[in-house]
Amino acid sequence: MQLDAFLKKMTPAIHQSLKLALELGRWPDGRVMTQDERDASLQAVIAYEYENLPESERVGYMPAKCKSDSKASIDNVPAEEATILRFKN
Repeated sequence: MQLDAFLKKMTPAIHQSLKLALELGRWPDGRVMTQDERDASLQAVIAYEYENLPESERVGYMPAKCKSDSKASIDNVPAEEATILRFKN
């Protein structure tokens, strides 16, 4: 089945079921999802949400103004601390 045809038949219940399966890595019957199934399901979820949900409710949504969006805050950080992830004792 092509993605467009699947999206036309997709209901909110199917969307939620796919999202849960992606989160758990398993289908509702307990079978483990293959990488191809995960890829196709994620593509379907993203496409469905793009067409049917407001931006703030979509997978991966980040508000427009977040701390990491501010260039000024990066300029004030010393170079040795300007890493993505830093562990301190």
